[in-house]
Amino acid sequence: MTRGITIALDGMGGDHGLETVIGGVEIATVRHPDVRFLIYGDEALMAPLLVKHPRVGAVSTIIHTDVAVAMDDKPSQALRKGRRTSSMWMTIDAVKEGQAQAAVSAGNTGALMAMATVILKTMPNVGRPAIAALWPTMRGESVVLDLGATIGPDAFQLVQFAVMGQAYARVLFGTPRPTVGLLNIGEEEIKGTEQVKDAAQMLRSIKLPFEFHGFVEGDDLGKGTVDVVVTDGYTGNIALKTAEGTVRQVLDYLRNAIKSSIMAQIGYFLAQGAFRALATKLDPRSSNGGVFLGLNGLVIKSHGGTDAIGFASAIDVAVDVASADLLHKISDDLSLLNGFDKNPSGASASDATVSNAEVPTS
Repeated sequence: MTRGITIALDGMGGDHGLETVIGGVEIATVRHPDVRFLIYGDEALMAPLLVKHPRVGAVSTIIHTDVAVAMDDKPSQALRKGRRTSSMWMTIDAVKEGQAQAAVSAGNTGALMAMATVILKTMPNVGRPAIAALWPTMRGESVVLDLGATIGPDAFQLVQFAVMGQAYARVLFGTPRPTVGLLNIGEEEIKGTEQVKDAAQMLRSIKLPFEFHGFVEGDDLGKGTVDVVVTDGYTGNIALKTAEGTVRQVLDYLRNAIKSSIMAQIGYFLAQGAFRALATKLDPRSSNGGVFLGLNGLVIKSHGGTDAIGFASAIDVAVDVASADLLHKISDDLSLLNGFDKNPSGASASDATVSNAEVPTS
């Protein structure tokens, strides 16, 4: 049910700013006619766009600010410059104040994460947040996290990512017990960093509402071997950018091959339906929108260079997670980590004596 849902939007974020945001809302009004929007940005710049998109004005409240966080601002710089008055800050603050159920921004990722963490704080049992997104696969879609929020997490933080990711997967896919895998350089238990091996040992020893598959490799991302792939933000972001670049490369190869001869053009004409379906499947705009998991509020990061179609996809994600009560599901599952032994080389999980105070909190 989407009735009563309000989504806050950072109108000044991203490479293309308000034009992309307003265009994205125009598309979203068709998909989600009951959803309302709070759009934070320069009212003077928005006025002509709202004339072109009257449906957006009918379902939106415009809150003026001409302060924007630049795409190249460092997080600390953005916090100083944009604290309380920037479109990004005000968008996230709307979630904290209960004016909106989720926030969407295409702005500076580091600044967005820093502001979201300062404003919303992390949930109990969460050391650091993670960015989770849908990854197209040969069997549908998988949830992959972290895609750039946390560089160098320890083993217990990887376990937290697994718990948050599977809760997200249960909401999206309706799977009672999603399968979870740790991204590694091989499936063998002796391979990988100590953090990854320790996290695997923890995930095997604790009872959680998912099936731990074990280690998965890079090619398993596209195969869809598991419902949830867990990795650190450094590796995850590189994997994401590599996949996006590969898609563009493959599509470019196809375009060049089609133009290479008359026979190739005839073949394309006969199979253009299949080519369009392939292009749609590979279009990164259709899976745009990463959720910041682990915060006391829903924040969705849109790709900074996306267009209106991609921004509408990020709004779709915001509506889906807000409708599904994702925060409570994650919080309930994270509570299962209370008292869990974070030292796998020591006592077993059944002998854990860690108190709630010893578990990382906000």
